[in-house]
Amino acid sequence: MSLVSSLKHSIFVRIYAGLLIVCLCVALFAQLLMDTINKERVQSYRENMATGAFHIVSEGLAHQENEAERDYWLSDASNLFGAEFKILPINEIDFNASELRRFEKDNTVVRYVSQMAYADVYYRLPDNQSVLTARISQVTEQQVRAIAVFLLDDLSYYITLADKRARLVQLEEKFSFPLAFKALSALDLDPDQMSRLRRGEVVILLQDTNTSQNNSSIKVIVPSEISDMAILIGPVPLFNWFPLNLIVSMILISMFLISLGVYALIFPLERKLQLIQVGVNEVSKGNLDSQVQVIGQDEIARLAATFNAMTSHIKRLIESQRELTRAVSHELRTPVARIRFAVDMLADTEDEDSRFMQRDYIDEDIEALNGLIDEMLTYAKLEEGSPKLDLEPVNLRELLEQIERETNALGKPIKIVTKLPNAKIEAVADRRYLHRVIQNLAGNALRYAESTIIISAGIKKGNAFVSVEDDGHGIPEADREKVFIPFSRLDDSRTRASGGYGLGLSIVSRIAFWFNGSMKVDESRDLGGARFVMTWPIKPLTQILAADELTQEKSERDFDA
Repeated sequence: MSLVSSLKHSIFVRIYAGLLIVCLCVALFAQLLMDTINKERVQSYRENMATGAFHIVSEGLAHQENEAERDYWLSDASNLFGAEFKILPINEIDFNASELRRFEKDNTVVRYVSQMAYADVYYRLPDNQSVLTARISQVTEQQVRAIAVFLLDDLSYYITLADKRARLVQLEEKFSFPLAFKALSALDLDPDQMSRLRRGEVVILLQDTNTSQNNSSIKVIVPSEISDMAILIGPVPLFNWFPLNLIVSMILISMFLISLGVYALIFPLERKLQLIQVGVNEVSKGNLDSQVQVIGQDEIARLAATFNAMTSHIKRLIESQRELTRAVSHELRTPVARIRFAVDMLADTEDEDSRFMQRDYIDEDIEALNGLIDEMLTYAKLEEGSPKLDLEPVNLRELLEQIERETNALGKPIKIVTKLPNAKIEAVADRRYLHRVIQNLAGNALRYAESTIIISAGIKKGNAFVSVEDDGHGIPEADREKVFIPFSRLDDSRTRASGGYGLGLSIVSRIAFWFNGSMKVDESRDLGGARFVMTWPIKPLTQILAADELTQEKSERDFDA
């Protein structure tokens, strides 16, 4: 079975496949969302890190008295920083509204080019007409040391420690990390770091943490001109691609989306089961007309269809039982009355010949009762449930020859024409029930034929068939379906005077059903009377047929006609 067919007919395969698709979609969505969030985070991180550095460079430019000094200072700053600083008119660069809003807040604008792996950084200068810009490929230790030098240069314009501290507080507003004066004794430096610091070198410390709450960071310790004091920059947090809060948020979002997907997959199943439960409740209350409306071709839909067919089957069986009870009570009255009359006559007469005649009448009526009971038991067995079919290849020619012999043995003044099939033609069937079908049809034809009946069998278009025709009055088209109703009687041409109990054709119809075949009656083209034809697959279903839609269709034909 193909995957498409499995998804169409199996709700569980559909649920499993749906769960897999939901998980894959959620995983892809989570990945895309994580990438998008991280792009925004890293962009914000770049801009926040760059703002303080470019602000302090712009402050250094502001301290220069003329254009020449500014150019000279900017050249030195570029060499020190490792990237060329430029001053460009702001109107030469096409900034969007979001970038202009960042300038209004004295923040930097970073344009990162992922293909070339570099970033263009822009900072608007105090004149509002130009921007300070530099192209940075990567953040290096040189740039960190350069920022320390720019910071010392800026603080050199402030004499006292109090002024320097106040200046650091002002500058700290532009940096995304702390700036502070610290006593050397409070910095917890090793002798080598202390020695480097006393030689005027900038010391960079990496603080690596494995805790889930903090990121790795760096601290920059800058020597100052104040004895036993240094400037502590940081800790400067390093960018963490997968912080705990982001991971927890993504897990919660993914679980929520998976829950929605699972609910969307399970809800139709739940709804269908609720509909079936409503139908079961209605049937438990005795409402056998209840039908479950479940659309689809999966297991639940098939269960609903089987439930509907089952309720119809139960309803039909109840109606059949009622009809059978009424018919049996009616059919039994006549032979019982005749037996009672014969017994009374037997008691009242002393003539020996009359006694023997009444005894013969009683025997005939008892035989009729036995036949009626046998027919009713056979019909009830076929009607109430699936009979045990002993399926085997049946030679149709041999079976028709047997029927011909048995029918001729009845001694009826009717010509029996048998159209025998090829000796090798076989069809899979239960021989006993197939014999009963042809026997019943032949007996029925004998009762209504005037001179001739035709019995035939064979195979046509993958189906086996048996046919019995007679030259009687035939059956009107409007009444042809009614002949399969138990104990049915049509017009005067087919009355009880012709014999039978009205069960033979009903039995034939039920046998055809259990053969997974069909039974029809029409007009004989050769004889002009009725023609009964039963067809069934050459290889019928070997499994026992359940009460399904086919049952419902057949029952409606048998009882609602």
